[in-house]
Amino acid sequence: MQYGDGQMPADPGPPVGDPLSVAVSLRDKDALRLVEEALDEGRVALAFQPIVQSTRTDRPAFYEGLIRVAEKNGRIVPAGDFIDVVEGQELGRRLDCEALRLGTQALSDVPGLRLSINMSARSIGYRPWARILHRAIRRDESIAERLILEITERSAIVMPEVVQSFMREFQEFGVCFALDDFGSGFSSFRYLRDFYFDIIKIDGQFIRGIHASPDDQVMVRALISLARHFDMLTVAEFVETEQDARILTETGVDCMQGHYFGRPTLNPHWDAPVSRQAG
Repeated sequence: MQYGDGQMPADPGPPVGDPLSVAVSLRDKDALRLVEEALDEGRVALAFQPIVQSTRTDRPAFYEGLIRVAEKNGRIVPAGDFIDVVEGQELGRRLDCEALRLGTQALSDVPGLRLSINMSARSIGYRPWARILHRAIRRDESIAERLILEITERSAIVMPEVVQSFMREFQEFGVCFALDDFGSGFSSFRYLRDFYFDIIKIDGQFIRGIHASPDDQVMVRALISLARHFDMLTVAEFVETEQDARILTETGVDCMQGHYFGRPTLNPHWDAPVSRQAG
């Protein structure tokens, strides 16, 4: 694995410290090894999850492509098991490259598809990632109009000027931008008017069990109102029950995403209607 200066780090030897720190260090090293091997051996894929309009939940409005890696035994590992460990390293940039490559290939293969792909703000200045984006748009101009790039709230506020400039450049091509995990960091609210995101994805901590939480209902209404003020579409993440979906629809959220409407799948049937899950 190469680092920013092109040098291999010296082997630090076995971890030392309290048992919890040792366990965390070993887990992180395992995650890094898993991702590096998966990238080197081509064991990376996108799982596609539908996102539906609240006013028409029987058909996907668009999909999100979620990065997955596979172990050598074939077990699929979700991003939550490794993304925090690799995000600040070059492995994170390589993962972003692979997600963008797979996503733009899907857009090329399925002309009517609209797809969101996750990225870190750190990838904006990563040349291999930028080349994939430019080549895809040059190859098929319609890809830009059907591509949504999701940037997490915590990533966007680390380098706001860079993100703003990048968004302005590619919004001119038709690319849409979504702010992921919105509401997870209240200090970022002051940046919202400067970013001009097209879509706001409300953090799942406010969505799970919202039908039984008046406090979360108040918070989500406030986030929706804020998004509407800036002409931004709202998506509620992690919608898992009929009761939550009903409350969110009544609250006025524009779109919903979660297991209730469909789990991420490696083998999507693009034209199939949404089959809502019991629960």
